[in-house]
Amino acid sequence: MVGACGQLGSELTVRLREIYGSEHVIASDIKNTVDNLGEGPYEIVNALDKEGLQEVIKKYNVTQVYHLAAILSAKAELKPLQSWDLNMQGLLNILEIGREKLVEKIFWPSSIAVFGPSTPHKDTPQQVIMDPNTVYGISKLAGERWCDYYFQHYDVDVRSLRYPGLIGYKTPPGGGTTDYAVDIYFHAAKQKPYDCFLKENTYLPLMYMDDAVHAATQLMETNASQITIRSSYNLRAFSVCPKDLFESIRKIIPDFETTYHPDFRQEIADSWPESIDDSQARKDWNWAPKFHLDKMTKVMLKNLMEPAGL
Repeated sequence: MVGACGQLGSELTVRLREIYGSEHVIASDIKNTVDNLGEGPYEIVNALDKEGLQEVIKKYNVTQVYHLAAILSAKAELKPLQSWDLNMQGLLNILEIGREKLVEKIFWPSSIAVFGPSTPHKDTPQQVIMDPNTVYGISKLAGERWCDYYFQHYDVDVRSLRYPGLIGYKTPPGGGTTDYAVDIYFHAAKQKPYDCFLKENTYLPLMYMDDAVHAATQLMETNASQITIRSSYNLRAFSVCPKDLFESIRKIIPDFETTYHPDFRQEIADSWPESIDDSQARKDWNWAPKFHLDKMTKVMLKNLMEPAGL
């Protein structure tokens, strides 16, 4: 697991250790200290250090790599060249390792950020025009093309998902445009009002973290002959706006309050789809989410409030 300490990586690492055994899942990141990863091997390695990655893979006889290291959408706009370097060269390092046959399978997450202003915003198809206007989206689209290229030319078994905004309670927001959908729950659990950086009626695809983790493991366990998309699969759970989240939270915390002051992230959100057509994933490997909005809200607030004794 490269980038194991992030929002997705921390939960995916735990799940993989439940499936395969703690000693068989090697977590790695650039951090010296780690939380929420459970028991198991941990290595400090930079995704840009190909030799370091190779050493870890050979040391543990790694057969599958989940490559998650990236700078997310909002932060990437503030550091465009650094973000491009990490997001692209980190992926190319892993793909080259796959070409060298040091590993058997690679998982790499893409994003709805690959779409852009010219993309149909409702029920966005699997195959469609993509003109991303953010550094993050540009890097993810380029990454998709590299994944498909390495499969077509070098038979690298790389698999990918176009994730919507992901929501979980174990880690704080990490710099994405959909982070409001995480932060609002943290504020609600602390009984603090929330000031949202998007307009109240901005619809975006979202997904609870358990579904995101399940989708990754399900895709990686699927027989290669069933996988027809080697760029990245569309993936969906539900589409909501900030007002929907607010109203869902109010069913449990009636006094919760939210205000809206859109910032630069509003323009990013406006370029992304409102909903996604993921029929190809459902057809190829029987994808189906388990969480809807209110079910997610109950789980989020329960887990955020109980440790604080609220």
